[in-house]
Amino acid sequence: MTVQMYLARRRQFEIGLCILFLFVLWLVQFTVVYLEHLGAESRFKPWEFLVWEGTSILVVGLLFPLILIWDRRFPLSKETLARHLFIHLLLTLPWSLLHVVAMVALRTAIYYLEGGSYNFGHWGIEFFYEYLKDFRTYGFLLGAVYLYRFLLRRIQGESLEPPDEGRPKDSIERPERLLIKKLGKEFLVNVRDIEWVEAAGNYVNLHLGERIYPLRDTMAKLLERLDPDDFVRVHRSYIVRLDSIAEIVPLESGDARICLKGGQQIPVSRRYRDLLRTQLRSA
Repeated sequence: MTVQMYLARRRQFEIGLCILFLFVLWLVQFTVVYLEHLGAESRFKPWEFLVWEGTSILVVGLLFPLILIWDRRFPLSKETLARHLFIHLLLTLPWSLLHVVAMVALRTAIYYLEGGSYNFGHWGIEFFYEYLKDFRTYGFLLGAVYLYRFLLRRIQGESLEPPDEGRPKDSIERPERLLIKKLGKEFLVNVRDIEWVEAAGNYVNLHLGERIYPLRDTMAKLLERLDPDDFVRVHRSYIVRLDSIAEIVPLESGDARICLKGGQQIPVSRRYRDLLRTQLRSA
């Protein structure tokens, strides 16, 4: 499988890898706990170990998107590392609370269906114990997100140094090209070829067909340089090119969903729906 094949179906691969990782982790955790009780007299049955580890890992998987949302809101960068890291430390508490409550609820339901009852133990002691584990889990998952982004940029050959975009000789405020560093070389990306833009921490991902180019910039600063007749911001984390829009699907929540000509689906928040309508009319 080539890099371009992976990037073309990046979301599907990411979801598949996460599910595979959680499934393998479930089996490993079950095996470890089961072997620990194998040699000793245990009042627990093997299926209980499966339930304990399975419910915990299932809830972790369901709560993982919450880490991504919080990271998008509080990205870790050189400028914000201390402040945002402290915020993430505080967020481990509600994250752990959600994990424990959902986990215990699932176990209680399963035991009830089995004809028994589940005893979590003393909530104060047990929650403190679970929080210590969740603290490590939160840190591991957040670190894995940044490691994955780093490896993805390296695989694409992108330099981690901020690109020197320079100043246009004729002082054009809206450049027709953006300077990108790749494989130790500099080359130009035509702005007219950009179909949509996605925020990714300290970077923005420029999507040109099946190609993705990370550019060290913020959404707000990049939007200032793009022609408003061609591009519109539709979400906190997304900018789309008007010519790339195939259709807009309203949602009951008041939000909307954009279907691009390339098949991608981009969320539209209520905050930007009116702006999108205005720019489509003017276009």
